Amino acid sequence: MTSTPPRSRSRSFDTAAPLYSANRPGYPAELFDALEVLAGRGLRGARVADVGAGTGIATGLLHARGADVVAVEPGDGMAAEFRRANPGIPLVRGDGDRLPLVTAGFDLVTYAQAWHWTDPARSVPEARRVLRPGGALALWWNDMDTAVPWIAAQDERIRALFDADGVTFRGLPAEPAFTTREVRWSRRIPLDVHLANHASHSAFLMLGPDGTREFLDAERARLTPLFPDGTVEERYVVTLSVALV
Repeated sequence: MTSTPPRSRSRSFDTAAPLYSANRPGYPAELFDALEVLAGRGLRGARVADVGAGTGIATGLLHARGADVVAVEPGDGMAAEFRRANPGIPLVRGDGDRLPLVTAGFDLVTYAQAWHWTDPARSVPEARRVLRPGGALALWWNDMDTAVPWIAAQDERIRALFDADGVTFRGLPAEPAFTTREVRWSRRIPLDVHLANHASHSAFLMLGPDGTREFLDAERARLTPLFPDGTVEERYVVTLSVALV
């Protein structure tokens, strides 16, 4: 089933903003190519609101593509890290359920792995309000590719740890109508970064340092024989959904 996660999970990132910024993956250029196709316009010169911006991973890449982007972020710790990493990009404090943005002021509203923290009954009308006629709402999630055997096995261990029984906090609203594309990509990183990436996720932040350390130490022991040089290739699938409004 689809639900909205507790607010306490969304705010857990504030305690680990530097960890998040240092170890989370970015996004491939092909994602932004697909975004331009589905939105029906280029990013250069587009007025973009990146909501739930976190430490600015997606915001910075949108800016690099030439977008006139403003970030929206509710968390104190994440906002502080955002300002440190992206001093030239405007940041306003707020969330998708109550956008502190002008009406009809944006060509594109984006949520990079953040839509599931909103209440769609509120966030959809808010996105419609701030978008110009013909604007687009874009949502995406970046997941490790479970078609890769070692990633699938690790995913099962994580699900077992958190007793994930099919409940998901993701889902597209019924309206507006979305078009979806998948983009596959990979990154090569040290094993330590791979493990720290997991530690930066809300489930592990809520689990606490002792439980997280125990799980990740066991993962290190499992993965070291698979990657004896200490370099892991993480493969990802980005699921991009765009609706014109």
